[in-house]
Amino acid sequence: MSAADRGAERLQKLLATAGLGSRREIEQWIRDGRVSIAGRVAQLGERATATDDIRLDDRPVALQAPGKRQVLIYHKPLGEVTTRRDPAGRPTVFDRLPQPAAGRWVVIGRLDVNTTGLLLFTNDGALAHRLMHPSAEVEREYLVRVHGLPGPEVLGRARSGVMLGDGLARFESIEPGGHSGSHSWFRVTLREGRNREVRRLWEELGFEVSRLSRLRYGQVSLPTDLRPGGWRLLPAGEADLL
Repeated sequence: MSAADRGAERLQKLLATAGLGSRREIEQWIRDGRVSIAGRVAQLGERATATDDIRLDDRPVALQAPGKRQVLIYHKPLGEVTTRRDPAGRPTVFDRLPQPAAGRWVVIGRLDVNTTGLLLFTNDGALAHRLMHPSAEVEREYLVRVHGLPGPEVLGRARSGVMLGDGLARFESIEPGGHSGSHSWFRVTLREGRNREVRRLWEELGFEVSRLSRLRYGQVSLPTDLRPGGWRLLPAGEADLL
């Protein structure tokens, strides 16, 4: 089937669905001549299908077949990195995942090596970009343990916001979860996904995070019976609701 056949889509949409980047980024790649179809340089606005020989920087691109969208829940253990490969040889969150029905897995929102809990993956790159884009304001919920006993004034500042190096940060909600020796537990929510934002916000308030786990991303919660390192596919209906 050629790009002129029925069912072809704009090239930038196909590549965004494959999780390679945003449509704006991909449009620039096409302008720069980095994308080819069937051995020739692609043109902006050109249409293609999942069966065409599409390459980025002369490397084949795995495209998602129509109707094969999947969303996977993963319980990230401590010590895994959220990259496909790690120069230091550390285990990655991709090591345990099954093969997707089509395309490749794209992670929705990263977690640092010392953070555990809910990670979402999808083979629909466009969906991943929508859920991660700041304008979506998708709520994230975390269980956090800090050294010390923050008082009401500190919790008030956490809700109203503190200035970090990349702008104002605040918790949408913060609920005390009790004390354990010299530590305090909280459930916190925010609507951003900036790098290490939960840890940096607490550090700015004068408290070190000693344990951090993500419990929820948007409407998807970490199943209580899913063990660290385990994964589960969302039913098709729930995946479509995202």
